Amino acid sequence: MSSLKLPALFDPLAQPLHYAEALLAEFAQLARLRNSRQLQDHLVTAVAELTGCPLCQLYLLDATHTRLLLAANWLDGQLNAVDSGNLSSDYNEEQLLQYSLCQNEVLNIPNLDSSTCDTSFLPSLGGNWRSLLCLPIRDGQEHISGLLLIASHAATDLQCFAHSLRLLGDFSSAQIQMLNQLHVGQQPANEPLPASTGNSRGYGLIGDSEAMQGVYQLIGKVLHNPVTVLLTGESGTGKELVAKAIHDYGSRRTKPLIVQNCAALPESLLESELFGYRKGAFTGAEQDRKGLLDAANGGTLFLDEIGDMPLSLQAKLLRVLQEGEVRPLGSNETHKVDVRIIAATHQDLHEMVRAGQFREDLYYRLSHFPIELPPLRERGDDIQLLARRFVEDACCFLQRETCYWAEGTLELLSSYHFPGNVRELKGMIARAMLLCDGNLLLQEHFNLPKDSQAGPSLSLRERLERVERNLLLDSLQRNQGNQTLAATELGLPRRTLLYRMQRLNINPAEAKARDKNNAQNSH
Repeated sequence: MSSLKLPALFDPLAQPLHYAEALLAEFAQLARLRNSRQLQDHLVTAVAELTGCPLCQLYLLDATHTRLLLAANWLDGQLNAVDSGNLSSDYNEEQLLQYSLCQNEVLNIPNLDSSTCDTSFLPSLGGNWRSLLCLPIRDGQEHISGLLLIASHAATDLQCFAHSLRLLGDFSSAQIQMLNQLHVGQQPANEPLPASTGNSRGYGLIGDSEAMQGVYQLIGKVLHNPVTVLLTGESGTGKELVAKAIHDYGSRRTKPLIVQNCAALPESLLESELFGYRKGAFTGAEQDRKGLLDAANGGTLFLDEIGDMPLSLQAKLLRVLQEGEVRPLGSNETHKVDVRIIAATHQDLHEMVRAGQFREDLYYRLSHFPIELPPLRERGDDIQLLARRFVEDACCFLQRETCYWAEGTLELLSSYHFPGNVRELKGMIARAMLLCDGNLLLQEHFNLPKDSQAGPSLSLRERLERVERNLLLDSLQRNQGNQTLAATELGLPRRTLLYRMQRLNINPAEAKARDKNNAQNSH
């Protein structure tokens, strides 16, 4: 720490030279540190001593930018150990933190009233907190990386510290980012950990395949950046779900998400729907009406099937992207809007540009950050993962007992190429659930083309295992799931039967479900 000690609640305006010297000393000290943990601890210690406040906390965003981690904590004259798992489940629940982070605004409350503001995130051991200063900090790429929070027991205006301490926080964040890049794989203690692979990182999406992991990484890059995103891929791959994930997990999630399919309306209606109109603009326009761009102000507008937008409207949309200006129909004036555009199409826009069917300038504006969604046939085991999830959701919706998969049914689905992608799979599951009278989903419940029903070729060992599995299931069925009786019937020790059931992935519930289904089919 610097040898320059400042008194409690020091006013930098009263002694600007003294404060400036102390601040420069802290910048110099932070620049010399070569460990992220030390940087975080030194930052909160320096801020506490510069302001004379008893509480200073550093919060950092995790890799998905959806959770806040308390990374460093100075309380009542000393550093306090922080729990590396101390993640706010959703900073949307902490209104003060959420406002400062999502709006990128300094939050200064000289007279903090816990009855009107939720201050549950402040430590209860420190006593009553009467004033608060919350500063968003940025990394080396000018992206919001976290928050610096200062609080005092006295009701005082901390605004005089805002500019200088935000610069100190930004500098520290950039240093931490640089050190992490230099020491890849050496994760310091209490740093925000990258999100784990799999569904926990899926932003509400389903899929563990390598192709979807690539999509998750791209989503994470644009959550808190206002860049325009273009979603491409075959029809039915889930482009609207990805657009919703970008909005729901990003900094605009407290604002509206408006969805418009550009192929659903004729040109005249689409223009008035997007840009709005003034009274008398056309026959039937009896009053002013805001368009979707105004309705989405501060939030996100998702334009699906952007390739079907008429060329005349493309020029007006280009101006919105370039200047952030909207001119309603029948008006000579423009006004500013702050809208993030996410567009989607299953068409090849580049080829449409070459054919003169899509504006080249708009194409390059939209394609700043393209995300291509993989077809379902390239997602491997995600087919079975999605199928199981859709069946669970359908059972819950229909309020029926849990359904099980008959032998070979999931494998048959995995061998199908799904030209309609996830949308086709979901419709197929819905139809099968209606056809299934019991709670066992059979191959015949799925309306697959005949050329796909042969299934994948099996090796000799796989065929023998399938025969053995069916024999064990039949024996368990005849004995109502009693494993001891089934083992006796098959001439096996019970321990051997249990081992083979485990190896062949047989559970008693499946045997009982099969038995119940056969009993129902016999009536």
